[in-house]
Amino acid sequence: MDRALVQALVDDGRISNAALARRLGIAESTCVGRVRALRERGVVTGIHAAVDHAHLGRPLQAVVAIRLAGHDRAQVEAFGDEMASLPGVLAAFNISGADDFLVHVSAQSPDQLRDFVLDNIASRPGVSHVQTSLVFRAHPGRVVV
Repeated sequence: MDRALVQALVDDGRISNAALARRLGIAESTCVGRVRALRERGVVTGIHAAVDHAHLGRPLQAVVAIRLAGHDRAQVEAFGDEMASLPGVLAAFNISGADDFLVHVSAQSPDQLRDFVLDNIASRPGVSHVQTSLVFRAHPGRVVV
C-alpha cells in the first residue's frame, strides 16, 4: 500500500487527499494517516516543483566535473555544501572515480557560465582540476517505487 501511495505522489505531487484515497481505494482518514507516517519516517521528504530554467532566463545548463587536491572528510563535506549553496547550482554530487564532484548548473549565457566556473569553482583553493560539459538536452528519468 505504501509503495502505491508514494508512486501516486511521485506521479502527481499536487493530488488531493480525497483523489489519492479514491485512486488507492482506501478511506480518506487512512490516506492522511499513511502520508503523515511516510513523512515522519522520512520516506516522503517534500513535494517539489519541476522548473523550466529557460523560462526563468537561464537556458544554458552544464555539468562541471571537479577534482580536489585533498580528500580530508571535513574539506569534502564543506566543499559540497558550498557548491550546493551557490546561485545557479541545481545539484552537487560527491562521486567516486577520477573526479570528486559533479555540479549541475544553469546560466543565462556562455559568458555567465564561464565567469561562474572561473569565479566560484576553478579559483577555489583545493581545486586541482575542472572540466565543464554543456548539456544539450536533459532526459529526466521517472522515479519508480
